[in-house]
Amino acid sequence: LRLPQPPHAKPCSSLPAGSQLPCFHGSSTIRNLKERFHMNMTEEQLQLLIEQMVDGSMRSITTKLYDGFQYLTNGIM
Repeated sequence: LRLPQPPHAKPCSSLPAGSQLPCFHGSSTIRNLKERFHMNMTEEQLQLLIEQMVDGSMRSITTKLYDGFQYLTNGIM
């Protein structure tokens, strides 16, 4: 079962279909936003996806390089 829609995803579902804002012209913008929130996945699928994303980030050389950059420039670790 899926939990109720998270608050951060609500703007995605309440966007007007015929918005005059230039950033929403074209059918792919709203679809891409909905895909990014993975609204079609179960809770178990989301948990597995998030674990895979975190694991991939932890093993990524670019993550290590960026963490080093943040530490050297901002003292953030």
